[in-house]
Amino acid sequence: MTDAAQFERTLLMAALIILLCLIALAALPYVLEWRKSPPDRSEAPGELVQLSQGVTHYRWLGPIRGPVVIAVHGLTTPSPLWESIADALGDVGYRTLVYDLYGRGYSDAPAGVQDAAFFQRQLDDLVKHLELDDDLTVMGYSMGAIIATLWAAENQNRVRQLFLLASTGHGVTEIDYAKWVRETPIVGDWLHYLTAAHLARGAFDGGHSEVPELERIQEEQYRQKGFLGAVLSSRRNVLETDLGTALAILNRREIPIFALWGQEDHIVPDSAMGRLAELNRDVQQQVIPDASHGLPYTHGREVVATLREMMRKSRGD
Repeated sequence: MTDAAQFERTLLMAALIILLCLIALAALPYVLEWRKSPPDRSEAPGELVQLSQGVTHYRWLGPIRGPVVIAVHGLTTPSPLWESIADALGDVGYRTLVYDLYGRGYSDAPAGVQDAAFFQRQLDDLVKHLELDDDLTVMGYSMGAIIATLWAAENQNRVRQLFLLASTGHGVTEIDYAKWVRETPIVGDWLHYLTAAHLARGAFDGGHSEVPELERIQEEQYRQKGFLGAVLSSRRNVLETDLGTALAILNRREIPIFALWGQEDHIVPDSAMGRLAELNRDVQQQVIPDASHGLPYTHGREVVATLREMMRKSRGD
């Protein structure tokens, strides 16, 4: 073999090795995702029900009887985040229905786009399965506040009042990298699967969490199949949902809305309060001092006490 032929063969081998390395690198996050397992439902503390889009995990917290609060959690933190609030609500007679959104906790992670309609259907299915009556209180946290608002508007004749905690839907503060990943298909997907768990490490807003084990539960989700895809799809298709029409409907129906915000929230911008007031002039709003975005699980009892006081004043008691 001539020197030229040997050189050409070496170049081809090098190019092939580089190509295989690039293919392996491109496939790496998806292989890691494929190797993950779904959550171990033998440990699920509540009930499991097959709904139209997949299995949903839910629990009843509080007394056996009493007015019902349906609690919808946010983008990444599953239903245990409500335990402190549910305990406080139970002390005043409310029973709280908590459940895991698809892709979180012990619920299924169906393939496909996760938009607001997708999650509204899950809540619709669950309410029908449980045969819940009217006069419902709906509570949503962060992304869950978007779902709760839209569902309340669609079911206005069944809703007594709406509680919004650190509501998104009025702008979200995010670093440039996170925004670029959210807005960029293919490459953004690859980076999300490769880096999301690392970026989330240490970002849990636990503070003086009133819910034991919540940080561990939150971190375990990153090792569950379907969670990362669910989060990315929700970031792209839910967080910037326009709530104008829904809030206008609730305003016309005179359904009371009570919104609470954390004074130290670095995820929801300060302008969110003003934006919400523009969309529904009758909404009652309050800021919890020293609370950040995790106020449902760091200030649960204070949240409930504040909501009760806001309701009392709105009734003129």
